[in-house]
Amino acid sequence: MFHVIIPITLLMFVGQGAAHEDRCAAVKASVSDAGFDDRVTVSCAGHHAIIHSDTYPNHEKMTGIVGSNEQVPIPAAYSAPILLSPTLSKTPLTRDAALGVAINGVPIYDYTAGGEMSQADLAHHQARHDTFQTKQLDVCGGHAGRGDDYHYHVKPTCMIAQMANAGDDAIIGWAFDGFPIYGDNNPDGSLISKGDLDVCNGQPDKNYGYRYHTSIDAPYIVQCLMGKVDDFNQLPRVPPLLASKGGGAAPGLPPRGGVQGLVFTENEDGSRSMDYRYKGEEYYIRYTASAKSGCYDFVTRTVTNGGKVHTGEYCRKKKKKRK
Repeated sequence: MFHVIIPITLLMFVGQGAAHEDRCAAVKASVSDAGFDDRVTVSCAGHHAIIHSDTYPNHEKMTGIVGSNEQVPIPAAYSAPILLSPTLSKTPLTRDAALGVAINGVPIYDYTAGGEMSQADLAHHQARHDTFQTKQLDVCGGHAGRGDDYHYHVKPTCMIAQMANAGDDAIIGWAFDGFPIYGDNNPDGSLISKGDLDVCNGQPDKNYGYRYHTSIDAPYIVQCLMGKVDDFNQLPRVPPLLASKGGGAAPGLPPRGGVQGLVFTENEDGSRSMDYRYKGEEYYIRYTASAKSGCYDFVTRTVTNGGKVHTGEYCRKKKKKRK
C-alpha cells in the first residue's frame, strides 16, 4: 500500500483556504441577508473581503444636527478591506478615521471627533469630543466629516430599521481586523452584563473568535481594533473635495453654540441642500452634480465663511479601487 504524504505547509494552506471561504461567505451573507446587495458589492481575493460602496446611505441624513461642522454628505467611492483570517492582538489599535464599515457600505468611526485616540484615551470617556453628547450627529447616528463623507459614530439606527433580517443575531458591520459587529445585545438575545465588553467594546465569540457591539452608553460602538491589521496605514480614507481649479475648501468650523433647524434635502433633480439658522440668520450649502464625473457645483453661505455667498466646482480626487 502506498501512503501519500502531504506537506504540513500544504495542509495549512488548505485549512486557511477553507477558513477564508467561510469568512468570505459570512461577509457576503451579512450584506445580502440584510437586503443591501443592491447598493453594496462584496469581492474576496487574497486575505481580504472587500466591501465596495459609495458611503451614501438611502436613509435620512443630517437632520437634527446642532453642532454642525458645516459640511455635507457627498458620495465617495469606498473599498473597505475585511481580513479573512483575523488574529487577536495584545495592543488595541486606534485611528483618526474609520475602524470598520456597516453592511450598507457606510464607514464606522469611534465615538469621538477629536483626532486619533491615545491608549490612555481609551480608558476615559472624552466628553468634550463625544459626537453624540455634543449633538454633532443626526437622528440616524451619523454625519458628514472633513472629507464631506457620511459616516457613523454610534449605533446606525436608521440602517438597522431598514434591514430585512434585523435582530440581535444579525451582523450590522465588520471591523477592518476581520471581526463582526453586532447590536446592543448578544446574538442569542441575552443582555450584555456590565463589564463583559472590553475597552474596544467587544468580547469573545464562539463562531468568529471575537465580536464587537454597539452600546447605549459610551463608547457606543467600536472604539478601537482588538485584532491585528498588517496594512494598518493603508486602510481607506475618503479624500476631501478639491476645487476644480486647484486647492481645497477650508474645513468647516462648528458655529459656537450650535445651529438651529438643520435640514438636509434631496431633490428629484439630483440637487442637495443643507439649510439651517444661526443667530437669526439663514445659512445653506447647496450642490448638484456638474458635467464632470465626480464633480459638483456648489453655492454656499456659511458661518465659517462669514456669511459670504461662495460658488464653485469641487471634485473628489479619484483613488484606485482596492482589488
